[in-house]
Order: sequence, then C-alpha cells, then structure tokens
Amino acid sequence: MNNNLATWFELPAADLGRAQDFYRQVLNSTFKLEEMNDMNLAIFEAEEGAVSGMLVQGECYQPSETGAVVYFNGGADLNEPLAKVEAGGGRVLVPKTPIHDGDCGYFALLIDSEGNRVGLYSPA
Repeated sequence: MNNNLATWFELPAADLGRAQDFYRQVLNSTFKLEEMNDMNLAIFEAEEGAVSGMLVQGECYQPSETGAVVYFNGGADLNEPLAKVEAGGGRVLVPKTPIHDGDCGYFALLIDSEGNRVGLYSPA
C-alpha cells in the first residue's frame, strides 16, 4: 500500500472495448484484461507504486455523469488530450480552465465514451 490518499479507482463501462479505445486514444493508456466474479476488467497499466485503477463491466457498475470525479494526468498541456476527446466518442464539459490564474495548473472535465464524468489535470 502506498501513502497516497487515493489508492484505486474503478470506472464503469457499458462496452469495455469501446472504453479501452477511448482511454487509449485520449491518454495513450494500456490495459491488462481480467475477469473476476462475472465482471470484465481492463486494468490501467501503471508504474510500480503508482495509483491506478480499472474500467469495469458488470451488473453493479453503471456509468454516470453525476458521481465522483476521477482526475487523470493530462500531460504537459491539456490541449493535447482534449483535442482527442470527441474523436474518441466523448465530449468536453469544461474546457481547459486555469486554477488560481494558472498558478496551480489547469483542469478540464469531460464525459468519456461510456457516459462517465472524468477530469484531466496538467501543470500547463
């Protein structure tokens, strides 16, 4: 277990393949596929000790625009991943927005291909 406040996340997916394609396109993510207790999982590959999570397709997992928000690392400039959102089947809710005039970086909110509201963060 690491010392990060957040240690794991799970994003519901109605179509696991479509969700993987979205995150591959927008964030260049790679996945490890697994099955567990009648659920299909696509685990985000991450460096040892990094906070990570998974896309999950199962009876108890329903995508939502109104639930908790997970913020992903948007790289050096949010404009790059944001430019790929619509082509990946998502939509931008809040465009690149400065936090404290940019002194604390930038954020954006989007709806992914499955209907989940997620965030992006970058320092520039």
